[in-house]
Amino acid sequence: MSASLSFALWAIMIGALLISIVLSGSLLKRLPLSSAMLYLAAGIALGPVGWELLRPNPLLHAQFLEHLSEVATLISLFAVGLKLGLPITDRHWRLPLRLVFVSMTVTVGLIALLGVYSLGLPVGAAILLGGILAPTDPVLASDIQVENAGDRDWLRFSLTGEGGLNDGAAMPFVLLGLGLLGLHDLGPFGWRWLVIDVLWAVPAGVLVGVVLGTLIGKLVVYLRSRHRESLGLDEFLALGLMALAYGVALLSDANGFLAVFAAGMALQRVKERNVPPAPRHASFSATETQESDNDPAHASAYMMQGVRGFNEQLEHIAEVTVVLVVGAMLTFVSFDVGVMMFVLALFLVVRPLAVWLGLLGSRTTVDQRRLISWFGIRGISSVFYLMFAISHGLPSPLAERFIAITLSVVTASVVLHGISVTPLMALYSRRKARFRARASHRLQGRSRAKPK
Repeated sequence: MSASLSFALWAIMIGALLISIVLSGSLLKRLPLSSAMLYLAAGIALGPVGWELLRPNPLLHAQFLEHLSEVATLISLFAVGLKLGLPITDRHWRLPLRLVFVSMTVTVGLIALLGVYSLGLPVGAAILLGGILAPTDPVLASDIQVENAGDRDWLRFSLTGEGGLNDGAAMPFVLLGLGLLGLHDLGPFGWRWLVIDVLWAVPAGVLVGVVLGTLIGKLVVYLRSRHRESLGLDEFLALGLMALAYGVALLSDANGFLAVFAAGMALQRVKERNVPPAPRHASFSATETQESDNDPAHASAYMMQGVRGFNEQLEHIAEVTVVLVVGAMLTFVSFDVGVMMFVLALFLVVRPLAVWLGLLGSRTTVDQRRLISWFGIRGISSVFYLMFAISHGLPSPLAERFIAITLSVVTASVVLHGISVTPLMALYSRRKARFRARASHRLQGRSRAKPK
């Protein structure tokens, strides 16, 4: 195929895909389908079994695929941080923290047990597999994320917070697995892993993100409201803060994913109190925007409008790119019964059991616990950790097995969760509305029954 013909086919396919996304956006929200399913099918069509425009061999192109999924994960984590507007002291944060520190640890342990006793993996490889598959995905879970910064729905907030936190919290498990395989320095008796990769990296990553997000956000708002400087270019602000937080965290041996997530949260918190936020999707003239940027009461709100709007579009582009590549990589995967049984066990046994243990004693309803158990969506972060392990020297036989397992899990998640998200979330909304109506009716009845 000539270069000009290949470029023409690329242009046609990308153009058709992007237009199809726009035209089908509203339809997909009503049907039991997700946009990720469309991207996955397009990736298969572009791969070796179709037009052969994409040939992303995960063994030969591991480093490139690692950086691609890494950037996509950073974009999604920053976007999630921008959406979580409740302060960390709010009681709604208890559930995401329990899902991360309890449920994810249980998930890694159960996957490791399955890896050793069902797949015949060595202990280090089994723990590594647990670290790869434990984090849930904030990008592919966009339909179950919080709807706005003040959203207090327990289900949406829990899944969104979990997806933002556990992408970074999975790194210590991945490094532990690599260390047990001799591919990462754990130190004598694992002291370096415990001190540097866990006790230092996790809180330091959060601290880096909070400090940079707060300082830069306050600086921009101050310059706009007091000196009429630094107006516009909110896109550069988003990209710059993501890159700065991630780079500083890596140079400090801190957790870069947690730093970017925390930076998004901190930036979102930089705003005037008791001032209603600007409409999320409203359009403004250049004069109105500049006047609002200069107004101390609205500069932060308009800054967040610009940053959030740009980052949401960037998140969609990242999702399209990575899921397309995943679809094209499926050609290099050999599926077998053992892998399929493992996938079913992960979704139907491991995730529900881990969530049940993590939420034990919480005030969540039965519906909320069931949906949190089901929507443990796997995606881009698992692809990143897979490529991260391969780039760090994972032996080829193990790498091939991990590729088959990870891509099978991600594909099954895209399909199963994509089919079920619309009807299940619609059912949840209806049952929640009925519950509120009954509660309101009972409250009114008690009020009328009180003697005057």
